[in-house]
Amino acid sequence: MAVTECAEPARTRLLPRRGAARVAGVALVVLLSGCGGDGFGWRQADDTPASPQAAGPAEAAGSADASGSAEASPAPRPPQARHVVAVSIDGLTPAAMSELGTAGASVLWRLVTEGASTLDARTSLERTVTLPNHTGMLTGRRVVAERGGHGVTMNYDPGGTIADLAGEPVSSVFDVVHAHDGETALFASKSKFELFQRSWPAALDRFEVIEDNTVMADGAAAAFATDPATFTFVHFSLPDQTGHEHGWMGAEYLNAVRTVDELLGRLVASVESDARVARRTLLIVTADHGGSGNTHADRLREEDYTVPFVVWGAGVPRGLDLYDLNPRLADPGDGRPGYRGRQPLRNGDLANVALTALGLPAVPGSEFDAAQRIVIRAPR
Repeated sequence: MAVTECAEPARTRLLPRRGAARVAGVALVVLLSGCGGDGFGWRQADDTPASPQAAGPAEAAGSADASGSAEASPAPRPPQARHVVAVSIDGLTPAAMSELGTAGASVLWRLVTEGASTLDARTSLERTVTLPNHTGMLTGRRVVAERGGHGVTMNYDPGGTIADLAGEPVSSVFDVVHAHDGETALFASKSKFELFQRSWPAALDRFEVIEDNTVMADGAAAAFATDPATFTFVHFSLPDQTGHEHGWMGAEYLNAVRTVDELLGRLVASVESDARVARRTLLIVTADHGGSGNTHADRLREEDYTVPFVVWGAGVPRGLDLYDLNPRLADPGDGRPGYRGRQPLRNGDLANVALTALGLPAVPGSEFDAAQRIVIRAPR
């Protein structure tokens, strides 16, 4: 059966509520991917566009914090980590985490138990598909270019660069790390990610697309163990591909999540292979969307827009909820908040959370956590 990323969605049951996904009072934060969406930043609380005068790219470059208010970014904090490994598990739904439990997804739940997390993060408002949400993760921007977004509205490689789509230069987490003499790497399992290499060629020191998830994971693990980059992004496609072919939450899909959990364990093992490196490494586990039936394209469906987000390693306290650590954020429950008012944690926060941990400034032009206020460790 052919894999189709943006088929017409089929209606099924909702994801379990946040409390149902907890283990020992801990919630998981993993970011997912999807097939629809707008961006972050200056939009009405509902889905109606903000007025063109509300704010534009120039104001966005100044910074909008997690609640949407514009203010200058603070001076970079002392680094918490020397290395960040960001992992996106394409199509991973929090419901699969609950269904598999610690026996079927032992590595993911280990990171939850030993780190800080939530199962109640959100995708971009406008899209619940792969390429727009991954671009948001790397740029900290909303989707729609007219509102200061990155402009990647499609879920295929359109050719050209992200700057072409946005109508202006678009910076990424890779640019910031590279500008501060750090090294970067991206290991992907979908060819559409070649858009990122064309968009930021000078800032990506290592870029590999390997469709076999096992081979890709082994390559990423070996690279980190021998020469760890400052920022590494790793993308697993298997759950998404299996969900499209066999359906989300079926036996085949759950087996795909089990497989990726084991592959994630190889990355964790590579981090822990050197105790000195491990003490200075932060791991962020993410995904770009959930899914239901054989698709994830409905941005109004809870199963599609609800994602997990987990941080583990370098200074992260054990077993804490990210919403408890961040009272400025609003736990959305089963809701789908717009871009005004207090915000939930979104997958687009990944870039600036990583840069904060590295002691680096926010991505220029970003909106998600541009003020770098999201906390991933307990206050002293």
